Parts: sequence; structure tokens; C-alpha cells
Amino acid sequence: MALSQSDAIHERTPRFGLAAVRCRGYGRGMLDWSKCPAVERTPGKVSGAWLFKGTRVPVRALFENLEGGATVEQFLEWFPGVSREQAVAVLKYAESSLAESAV
Repeated sequence: MALSQSDAIHERTPRFGLAAVRCRGYGRGMLDWSKCPAVERTPGKVSGAWLFKGTRVPVRALFENLEGGATVEQFLEWFPGVSREQAVAVLKYAESSLAESAV
């Protein structure tokens, strides 16, 4: 049986521990984003927030949208400057950072 396009996209989209990100205080800056190559922070650009590299899209926007029920695909449609690779890199970085801090 062939997968529909939305099922195929869902199959390729990694699953991450978003509840862990939420519970561990993502919004309070507990992760050290300076070690994530997919993001950057520039003083004076979007109030110094961590942004997806080469964009003005805050990393926080990804987590807020996912927590609100959006899919990664929807986020990428709404923020076309962010690549799938960047979004996945941010999610993997958050997941691994939180796993390390839980040990």
C-alpha cells in the first residue's frame, strides 16, 4: 500500500521529545545554543534572540509552533526561509542537550 504525500512526509519527519524541551524550560534559555551550527545570535538583530542561521526567524518560534500543535511541515511552510535541515538540526540539538543534562 502506497503512502499518501502527507503520510510520507510524516514518516520522514523525526520525532523528538518536545515535552522534555517544554518541561526543561526551553523558553528560559536553559540550552546553550552557541554549540548548534544551525543557529546564530547577532546583537541588534531581532533583539539578540537565537535565530535560524541566515534568517530573522527565532528558534523559539519552532518550539512554540510545535507546542501549539503544528507539524514541522507546517512550520516550514509558514517560515520558508528555514530549511528542513535547520529545523531537524535544532530539534536534534535540543533533544541531545536535554538528554545530556538529564544524566
